[in-house]
Amino acid sequence: MPTPYGSRGGMAFSADELRVLRRALAIALQPDPVTPSAGPLGPDRAEEVQDCLRLAEAVDEAVREGGRLRAFLLDELARYRAALPGAAVGYLEQLQGALAAGYEPLAEDLAALRALCGSAAGGGEATRRRALLSHCERLAERGVRARLAERAGERAGAVGGPVEPRTRPVAPRLRALPGGVSAASGTAAQGAARRGTGAALQSDEQKREPRKKPTPPEHGDREEPKRREPGRRAPRPGRPVPTPAEVFPPKRRRPPPPPEHESRLASGAGTRSA
Repeated sequence: MPTPYGSRGGMAFSADELRVLRRALAIALQPDPVTPSAGPLGPDRAEEVQDCLRLAEAVDEAVREGGRLRAFLLDELARYRAALPGAAVGYLEQLQGALAAGYEPLAEDLAALRALCGSAAGGGEATRRRALLSHCERLAERGVRARLAERAGERAGAVGGPVEPRTRPVAPRLRALPGGVSAASGTAAQGAARRGTGAALQSDEQKREPRKKPTPPEHGDREEPKRREPGRRAPRPGRPVPTPAEVFPPKRRRPPPPPEHESRLASGAGTRSA
């Protein structure tokens, strides 16, 4: 059975497996039978077919095993990254192995490397961390550019043609008047003079026309009575408004009563005369 080699999908074959693989390639390139056969397929050809089938099954199993190994390595890298900064040495080793196997660093890896470069370390260790960080940044940038180019190609294929950059519309340029600034000012002055002359003529015509007297309304055309406000009575026509003295006349003063001795004298004189 082939053995997975590394996390890039490599496989290690034995001598017998290489022989079967070589024979399968020869059959694929030259489909005519190259060995004598006794029956419709022949014993040799039937055995070769069985060997090819067994090799195909073994290769499929090796591919699945390689996928499981790759997933295990990525899980180990994530566990070491979560244990930072205590597991810095193990994380750097796991990251270097993953990069050698074709791993594309993520944003979490770049953030972890920047944090490790900022922490205190020896001269050789600090240099190794900075070199690893720059290498990961180049790989990440390359991957981003590749994805952007792939998306641009997909969009161009969906539209049906290459994507052309949009050109900025050119604004219309201002054209100079014939004669320059003097011609423009002369034209404006002529327009103002014409407007002034027209206004003067209109005012003279208004002065010459006599004022029209307002025509009295005909008998048939009656003016609509004005609406009076609620709560107020209309004044009676032809009646003067009374003054306060007429509404409230002044009271006449009564004469003061005579004094007591005068009344007594008057009463005594009356009795004597009687």
